Amino acid sequence: MDFFDVGISAKARRNVMECLDSGFISEGERVKEFEAALASLGLGNPVAVNSGTSALHIALQAAGAGPGDEVIIPAQTFVATGMAVLMAGAEPVFADIDPGTGNISPDSVRRMVTGRTRAVIPVHWAGYPCEMDELAEIASESGLFVLEDAAHALGAKYKGRPVGSLSRFTAFSFQAIKHCTTGDGGAVCCTDEADSDLVRELRWFGIDRRRSEPSVLGERQFDITRVGYKYHMNDFAASMGLGNLEELPRSLAWRRRIGASYMKGLSGVPGVTLLECRNPGEHAFWLFSMLVEDREGFIRMMKDEGIPVSVVHQGIQKYSVFGGCRGEFEGQRVFDERHIALPVHPSISDEDCGRIVDRIRHGW
Repeated sequence: MDFFDVGISAKARRNVMECLDSGFISEGERVKEFEAALASLGLGNPVAVNSGTSALHIALQAAGAGPGDEVIIPAQTFVATGMAVLMAGAEPVFADIDPGTGNISPDSVRRMVTGRTRAVIPVHWAGYPCEMDELAEIASESGLFVLEDAAHALGAKYKGRPVGSLSRFTAFSFQAIKHCTTGDGGAVCCTDEADSDLVRELRWFGIDRRRSEPSVLGERQFDITRVGYKYHMNDFAASMGLGNLEELPRSLAWRRRIGASYMKGLSGVPGVTLLECRNPGEHAFWLFSMLVEDREGFIRMMKDEGIPVSVVHQGIQKYSVFGGCRGEFEGQRVFDERHIALPVHPSISDEDCGRIVDRIRHGW
């Protein structure tokens, strides 16, 4: 039993071999097909890029966030969220989280807003959507834009609407162990088509390929008016993604089945606090997070039983690159001290789930 798995479908393997045999592995038709497949999930104007970090950075650039600006982010995330803000030249400002969800606290966000605040980046921790209505209200009141970090949340929904269709920008990750892998990759989704046009331009050196036809000399004819990046996805990655995306409904259904089994089986167990999950059918369950007492004892017990568990990430505000922030984050402190995650991927069987629940119910 592994904590994570790398899900590569038979169709993805065939797609990759066909791509290799075609001799065309850079950005081409398969990238367009992958973007169309993402759009069919209800995501807004998807633009495929080469990583989730690139997706965050290029969205910040498209919105004009830069030097002198502050961007509010949760501490409970991977360093990529903060790094993207630094890459844009802006300053990450940390907000506390709700330890009952692992998600950014809207009340804390409201307290962190200043005259320099340009954006807020909520992270849908473990695949459970943040309180987007409250965050949207704060953003509207303060003239901010929202960029959702949905690295954990492909397939999640908020009040019936797909994550990726709610805010001005949403960044997804297709890294190796995510719901749908392209080997590595990401996408920016935009509710405004003009934003997606700009992101599409920025992802390839500031050149709009759709409006730069080759001349008789063979070279594309274009002008470059802004700094762009080499962030495009290639057909090799998109071929894998297209095959794996077909498995997403089955993968999500199984993750939700395992997640619901954990919630039912671990409810009321001494020393375990389950996180909020109002609607398991809208949770993407990239992780199954919970809080435990005596975490080190719990980890030792589970590992002795051959059951992998992991903290995954702790608060990033302490890292020197972000200023070594040591502020008072009570929700983050609780999470850092007690958070643990159980395996919840499609390779976990009902029998595995039952054994995990039984072992935890016996105590540690």
